Amino acid sequence: MENMENQIENADSKFKIWFKKLGWAGFFFFLIKGLAWIIIPFLITKGCMS
Repeated sequence: MENMENQIENADSKFKIWFKKLGWAGFFFFLIKGLAWIIIPFLITKGCMS
């Protein structure tokens, strides 16, 4: 049980380290990229983009 808790804490700390390295610029890059993956196909199906 304790081993599993350590693995969860370790994964959580790895995410925090990764996020700190990435910073705000990386956060907004992936946010905009994700929104583009939603918006562009939507606009294509509506006929707004050819």
